[in-house]
Amino acid sequence: MPELPEVETMRRGVLGITGATIESATRTPCPKRPIEIQPTIGRLNKRVAGRTITSVDRLGKRVVVRLDSDDRLIFEPRMTGLVLITDPPTTTHLRFALQLSGGPIKELLFWDRRGLGKVTLLTDRQYQQKLTDGSLGPDALAIDAEQLRERLFNSRREIKVALLDQSAVAGVGNLYASEILHLAGVHPQTRCDKLTRKRWGLIHQCMVDVLETAIRYEGSTLSDGTYRNALNKSGGYQNEHRVYDRAEQICPTCQQQPIERIVQAQRSTFFCKRCQTRR
Repeated sequence: MPELPEVETMRRGVLGITGATIESATRTPCPKRPIEIQPTIGRLNKRVAGRTITSVDRLGKRVVVRLDSDDRLIFEPRMTGLVLITDPPTTTHLRFALQLSGGPIKELLFWDRRGLGKVTLLTDRQYQQKLTDGSLGPDALAIDAEQLRERLFNSRREIKVALLDQSAVAGVGNLYASEILHLAGVHPQTRCDKLTRKRWGLIHQCMVDVLETAIRYEGSTLSDGTYRNALNKSGGYQNEHRVYDRAEQICPTCQQQPIERIVQAQRSTFFCKRCQTRR
């Protein structure tokens, strides 16, 4: 589930590891399905041990730890992964740990309930080839309105589905796409090629507003309680949701129409047909 606001919150929460030295990297004992770690933990540990962390960045829905060797350690949470600097929600699902020295934070942890996340160590060249070669679109908080329109306006896809395409715009997932389109008053089944330039501008404005507000609230912790920030605390934006996971509840915007749920590309979409008229 972690989308741009949750991953950015994780990144900010672990910034204190910058300047620390990695003592070791370990695949922690876990009785659940193993996560993907590349290269093997032995080779990974050999390359990172003794290296200094120079920055902590975010690329779409990934936390990127850069080392003084220019190698990058990529944490990809996918559905239930968390990057933490304190005790995890459970020890059972702890997957990976970095032991650190020379700073206030002594350990960086990767926890993943479902085991779908990934930890990957890439050289600078591999990073440029695999992740910045155009296969990942501009970040949702960096792209401007005209760039967003240019990347999607010729598509015949429904706008909600198109916003989930990470090669078009990086960071937006299912939850925030529903929230963005509701705030913009755009029906989620509207085809991209039917949207006017003005509507694209509004979608862009609402995308920035929703994502930046969600970051201020440190992301959304849903009913399953899986998402936590780097200190194992809940986010707060779930209390601000207008439509997501609110099917059959009265829309807080118009206060008249119940929120509806439909399925698009095998994902749940929530919207208000009064506020988001299909044109």
